[in-house]
Amino acid sequence: MHEFSKIEIVRIDTPEHSKESHKEMLDHVENLVKKLELPYRILRLCGGDMSFTAALCFDFEVYSAAQERWLEVSSVSNFDAYQANRLKCRYRRTEDKKIELCHTLNGSALALPRILAAILENNQTPEGIRIPKVLVPYCGFDMIS
Repeated sequence: MHEFSKIEIVRIDTPEHSKESHKEMLDHVENLVKKLELPYRILRLCGGDMSFTAALCFDFEVYSAAQERWLEVSSVSNFDAYQANRLKCRYRRTEDKKIELCHTLNGSALALPRILAAILENNQTPEGIRIPKVLVPYCGFDMIS
C-alpha cells in the first residue's frame, strides 16, 4: 500500500527540549506497537533515506507474514528549525527575552491498514485469529474463528 490512513503526531518545541520530545514520540509509537503484540523493528534512517528537511528520522516496521517482508507503519522525525524558519515560527525565551526559532517534530502514530493487516497475519492460530489483549475490550471478543 502506498496510500493509507494514519494519525499524525506533531510537536512544536524549544531547541533545548526537541531531542527529548523526539525520544518521547519514539517511545509513544513503540509502546503502541508493543501493546498490539506485533513483531517490529526500529530503523534510524541515514541522510540519503531521509527527507532533506529532517535532521533525524526513525522508521517503525512490522513484519508482514503474507508478504514475507517488513513494512513501514510509522516514521518519527525531528526537523530542528528547518520548517520553523519557513513558517517564521518563533518564541521568546523567558530568561533573556531573546527571540528564537522553534523546532518542529512530526510522526505518523500508525498506518492503520498496515497495522490491521499485521494483526490479522501475525495472530493466526489453528482455532482462528487471536485478538491482541489490548483490543479485546474494544472488540468484545478475543478470537475471530
